[in-house]
Amino acid sequence: MKHFKQWWWKITGILLLIYGFTFGMLIPLKPGIVTAEPFTATLGQPLQLNVQGYNTYYTTAADFRAWLKLDSFSIAASNIEVQSDQQVSLTFNLPENLPSTIEERSPNLIIDNNVDGTHLLPSAVYLNDSKDTLMAQEQWDLNAISSLNKKSGIYFPYRNTLYETIRNTYFHVSLWFAMMFLFIGAFVQSIKYLSGKQLERDYKASSLTSMGVLFGILGLLTGAVWAKHTWGAYWSWDIKQNMTAISLLIYLAYFVLRASIPDVDKKARLSAVYNIFAFVAIIPLIYVIPRLFSSLHPGNGGNPAFGSQDLDNTMRLIFYPIIIGWTLIGFWIAQLNYRMKRLGKKLY
Repeated sequence: MKHFKQWWWKITGILLLIYGFTFGMLIPLKPGIVTAEPFTATLGQPLQLNVQGYNTYYTTAADFRAWLKLDSFSIAASNIEVQSDQQVSLTFNLPENLPSTIEERSPNLIIDNNVDGTHLLPSAVYLNDSKDTLMAQEQWDLNAISSLNKKSGIYFPYRNTLYETIRNTYFHVSLWFAMMFLFIGAFVQSIKYLSGKQLERDYKASSLTSMGVLFGILGLLTGAVWAKHTWGAYWSWDIKQNMTAISLLIYLAYFVLRASIPDVDKKARLSAVYNIFAFVAIIPLIYVIPRLFSSLHPGNGGNPAFGSQDLDNTMRLIFYPIIIGWTLIGFWIAQLNYRMKRLGKKLY
């Protein structure tokens, strides 16, 4: 029983990471649309869209339907030619005008069948030469899309900008969450040291901070790889990237401070004060300032985070447990580091 109390949370952390890695990598993405060509079309002329799907099975599908949709108005495909599981050709007879109440010129493409369910491509085509007359509304169907199919099974959401890299959520984002929990632990230990002057508290704060910085660096690296895929560059000087880099530099200075003070008690006291300052400083740097500026990151600059397309209920079944797993593993490694410090200083 004694060993169980010491090990249950460590075993739990390992199991949660195994669970997260296994199902996070094996669960497929929902069907989606990669491209639709051509991107521009002329109103009043037939449009033939060559569509490439993702994780689709068009050749085995029945009840195949497709629309171009602007707000509540839509046009159904007049002809559908399935070429392969991932390719289909759609023909639309475009009206001469846009609906009179619509200013948007880039309709969404919606495809529906009994195998792949409903999947879409936002702003699939740009419509040229609109006259915007009142007659246009009569040429578009209003609220005609109904009785859509739903894909059965367990899937992650498909996003055109992310594709399979959406799985990096379990590494990049969850590592940052675990980093914050480790920094909170170090913050608490620093406060306890100042109130009791127990050297063990200083070693615990140092160990937790070192693990937090490690997780932060890993989060920054996984984010850079993700940025290369989605934004085209490892570092785009995005406000969130800049603020997180500054935050890590502030914490790295914590270890420079510790290394520069030979006196143990003075080192512990100044380190505790600096650690409290560092934690207070990163709150506005990471969670306040990026929200005040335009940002490519979800959750900043008006760009929503954790929406149904970025993090649906299926992903949450993996995302939250893996945050707990990373956090428990981080505290475990920090505990081992703390024990090494105690052995090195002969505090037993």
